Formats: sequence, C-alpha cells, structure tokens
Amino acid sequence: MHNISHINDNLLYVGASDRRLSLFENTYPIPRGVSYNSYILLDDKTVLFDTTDASVASQFFENVAAALAGRPLDYVVVHHMEPDHAATLMDLLLRHPEATVVTTAKAAQMMEQFFGTKPAQLMTVKEGDTISTGTHTLVFTMAPMVHWPEVMMTYDSTAKVLFSADAFGTFGALSGNLFADQMDFEHEWISDARRYYINIVGKYGMQVQNVLKKAATLDIQMICPLHGPVWRENLGWFIGKHDVWSKYEPEEKAVVIIYGSIYGHTEAAALRLGTLLSERGVRGIKAYDASHTHVSKLVAECFRASHIVLASSTYNNGLFTPIENLLADLKAHAWQRRTVAIIENGSWAPQAAKLMRAELEQMKDITILGEPITLKSAATPAQEEQLATLADAIVSTL
Repeated sequence: MHNISHINDNLLYVGASDRRLSLFENTYPIPRGVSYNSYILLDDKTVLFDTTDASVASQFFENVAAALAGRPLDYVVVHHMEPDHAATLMDLLLRHPEATVVTTAKAAQMMEQFFGTKPAQLMTVKEGDTISTGTHTLVFTMAPMVHWPEVMMTYDSTAKVLFSADAFGTFGALSGNLFADQMDFEHEWISDARRYYINIVGKYGMQVQNVLKKAATLDIQMICPLHGPVWRENLGWFIGKHDVWSKYEPEEKAVVIIYGSIYGHTEAAALRLGTLLSERGVRGIKAYDASHTHVSKLVAECFRASHIVLASSTYNNGLFTPIENLLADLKAHAWQRRTVAIIENGSWAPQAAKLMRAELEQMKDITILGEPITLKSAATPAQEEQLATLADAIVSTL
C-alpha cells in the first residue's frame, strides 16, 4: 500500500521510515528509528528529489508510482550519494529509463564508484545553475563537505522551498505527522537532532557556516531535509541551533558530568560534586556513566553544555577506555570553546589527569579549571573540601 503525504498542491512526500534499524551508519544507536526522505514535484515536468535506502525500497517504489499516477518521470535530482539516499537510484532508473539524473560532477563520479556505471541520461550542474519545470524554477547551490564533498542543495525559487540534503535533518522515524510544527519538536526531537548534527556533520562547522550564509540570502519558507520532519514554521529557531552548533559555541550554560568508574569510587566523587553544585544553585545538571552511555550521546552533550566535568579511573597505566574513546571522538569532531574540570583516580600510580590534560590541550580554546582532584582508591573525608572548592570554581565561571 502506498503512503504519500501532500506538502503543498504539487509537492508530495514519497519517503519512508525504518524502525528496525538499530545502528545508523552501523555506528549510532537510533532507538526511535530514522526516516529516509524523498519528494516529488508535479509540474509541467516531474521531478524526484533523491531516492532512499534499500531497506525501504518496496515502500518507496509504491509511493513513487502512486505520486506519478502514470506520468513519466522527467528528472531525478541527486543531492547526496550516500547509500541511505542513493542505494535505490539504479533500480529507479530501470523503472523510469526516461528520467534524466541531475547532480554534481563529483556525485556523478561516485555513481560510477558505487554502481560501476553512470546513468544513461545525466546532467551535471554547478553553483547557480537552474532548471525550469514549468511554473517552478529550481536553483542549485553547492554544499561541499556538508557532509560529503559532492553534496548540493536545491532551492525552488517559486515555492520558496529548500531541499537541504542532510542539513537540518534528525534521527527519528516519522509516524504520520510530516511537519515539525505538528510535533513537540523542542522537547521530543531536539536531542536527536543535536546528536545527528554533532556526530555526522559536526566536524565541518566552517562548511556549515558557508551554507548558512548562502541560506541567509534566500527567502526560505520551507525546508525539506533528507531525514526527519519538514520545516514550515519557526525556521529561524532551528537554523539558529545549527548556527550555534557549527560555531562550536555552547548551546546552554550548563554542567555535564561524565565519569569512567570501575568499582564505583570515581563515580561517587563525581556525583558528590553534582550535589555540591546543586547546593550552590546550579540547575539542570546531567551526569553520565561513560561505560553505559553511547559515545554519540556524550559527544552531543559536550557540545550542548558550557562546562564539562571529566572523572576517570587510571586503567593499565592509562585512561579508562570509555573516557579515552570520548576524548578521541571530541577531538575528531573539533570540539572547542569549553570549560573542563578534571577528577582522576588511581590506587597506586594515578595517570588519568595528566593524560586527560594532554588530550584537552590539543583542542582549541579549552579552559581547564584549577588543579585536578586526585583520588587514591576512594575519596577521603578531607577531600570534601577539594570538591567544594571545585564546585565554587565551576559556579564562578558559569
């Protein structure tokens, strides 16, 4: 059975959601699933914007057939060649050999890499090129490294719709409501949107800033991304989030405590610090056990908050592995402009603080608060004062 949605009089949603996939890109947990978005414009000419992942191919092809209702498919615009959006491209062209594929030169090269051949009818476009479909004019704009080098976006200057590729997307399957304003996005979706952006696109902040500057010159009244809901209201709020994230600025003045604890003693000190911060009026404190929280969430939380407490046991004369992995991921995502406090533990030769500091010093604009607190197996009663002093230092810089 087909399942299409009407976005406006001549734009249809023909994508589909996957709730069975557990790891996006075989890396990021997606307990709420993910949508693979595809859109069809019905004008004098018909245009399909992107295909889908192979996992939803059956639904996708039913949707396309229902939307076209017997009409030929004139154009297929390929914004991004990652297989979650392009895996079904060649199967689509077997069904619609009349279609011309419109994409970038780099994407055309990737088609040959993925499929061993290029489409028979191929049009490559560059910045500012246009196609008239009848009453609509499509303008193509390049978005390299957001988040692959071949990416472009399409602006429908007639309907004022931006087809934004992976930009402005989010994890999460769609449940019937297509538009962000039909959902409680700010409370139920924003954490997935943040985790999606930070982990997938976050390294490329400068490139995202370039795209945002281009977008600022356009009259955009709707954003159609490749994952997650369509935006037709409150666009400025969501674009503003991406502006903050891509500048590596803290989204909130907040404290996040992340600990790597083997037998619970490092955890106890970290959580005691949380209580001392609360007693000093700090609200919204979040604490995470790095051994039981996926690193993608920890990275997203480190981007959200202004102040991070890292507490780690020493392990095999090095860092406890979950904290070591977190720091490697933060460095890979160009994390910067944060304030960090350090707690270490080691029963005979504490090394964690020195190693954490060495990693943090390789990042940009990281302020390390004071001297680290060193536990020897477990915190002593006398170290309550050290934790209180650290709490005071954090509060004074919030």
